[in-house]
Amino acid sequence: MVGFQPVDVPPTAAVKFVGAGTAACIADLLTFPLDTAKVRLQVQGEASISEAIGRVPAVKYRGVFGTIVTMVRTEGPLSLYSGLVAGLQRQMSFASVRIGLYDSVKQFYTKGSDHVGISSRLLAGCTTGGMAVALAQPTDVVKVRFQAQARSNEYARRYCGTIDAYKTIAKEEGIRGLWKGTGPNIARNAIVNCTELVTYDFIKDFLLTSTPLSDNLPCHFLSAFGAGLCTTVIASPVDVVKTRYMNSALGQYSSVLNCAAAMMAKEGPLAFYKGFMPSFLRLGSWNVVMFVTYEQLKRALMAANHSRAALL
Repeated sequence: MVGFQPVDVPPTAAVKFVGAGTAACIADLLTFPLDTAKVRLQVQGEASISEAIGRVPAVKYRGVFGTIVTMVRTEGPLSLYSGLVAGLQRQMSFASVRIGLYDSVKQFYTKGSDHVGISSRLLAGCTTGGMAVALAQPTDVVKVRFQAQARSNEYARRYCGTIDAYKTIAKEEGIRGLWKGTGPNIARNAIVNCTELVTYDFIKDFLLTSTPLSDNLPCHFLSAFGAGLCTTVIASPVDVVKTRYMNSALGQYSSVLNCAAAMMAKEGPLAFYKGFMPSFLRLGSWNVVMFVTYEQLKRALMAANHSRAALL
């Protein structure tokens, strides 16, 4: 769809909201196995609930593709998409808010000014990231639980399905269990949102003003790839702690800081970068697919609205 000429009217907040959620779901469908491999590598070194009660022997994962191959061999190919339903639920609610409302919140903070400084961009990123976590945290908890659980033994499964997971967590851990890890998730997504969206913004602005590139596919691709790399480097430590804490048994850690301290004491500082390669592969590819799709969906939706308005 590259080649659509920009319409006179800029994309509305509703178009951005729907476009961001749809684009994020498409990106998740294509990159979900990498996300699952990342989670498995991040929780490796910490005894899972199933291992702790002796139901499933520990499986050693090595590298991104080694993890994927091991999962396919020991659990079947569908294990790579464990938690996909919750993942898509998360993206429709999460990405719609944090990405779809970013421009609107940025304009709110700048009071409509054409000049947008770094502080306004960072503030907008933190705001939409926090709003998104508050809304979508239960879906993230369920997604991580599914991705972390091994499926090699029927009795080892903690949850039978997505709805069962929501009900079981609420019953066993209380409603607060569905919002477990909200603190580190807000911290992670404030970092991710600011780094991802602000970096994409800056790289895109630079390419448009300082290179021959126009506002089309190559520009979107380069901007998204750069945003994915920067985000992975900055956000990995918080992401690992978030994953460990959200997947932990009730009472295993007294707090998020206790989880981070235990990781440092038992596994050393490199533990905070476990799963870095799948994180980069996933975030890099996810950003490319999401932002390219998002830009084209905005153009397509606005072109459709423009055509419909012209017929009326």
